[in-house]
Amino acid sequence: MVTRNSAVARPAGRRGFLMVELVGAMALLALVLVPIAYSVSAEKRLARAAYQRAVAMEIVDGELEALAAGEWQAYPPGTSPYPARGLAATNLPPGKFLVTVEAARIRLEWRPAVKMHGGGVSREVRLP
Repeated sequence: MVTRNSAVARPAGRRGFLMVELVGAMALLALVLVPIAYSVSAEKRLARAAYQRAVAMEIVDGELEALAAGEWQAYPPGTSPYPARGLAATNLPPGKFLVTVEAARIRLEWRPAVKMHGGGVSREVRLP
């Protein structure tokens, strides 16, 4: 004798409900994780830009001290490229150091070639 049990018919309905619940949970997880992943990525870019700016500041400050001590006399008046001697310059993005010699001041600046990499840094010293 074959009898139809209602417990046999339920698993198909339960499986459908389980699938809907799984899809809903995955969507909720994706909606939470995507902004967090973007936030981590943005924080990483910000930290790298801050590091590169700090490296550029250290190099500019050190090289400007050498220029103020008398090296500025080797450069003609006006703006000239400046070869940075610091080994930390290898940690900078592509860009250039420029020295500007005028009658009463010396200005050294770092100009990155790419935006969003810490920005430019400049320092100047007044000559006595």
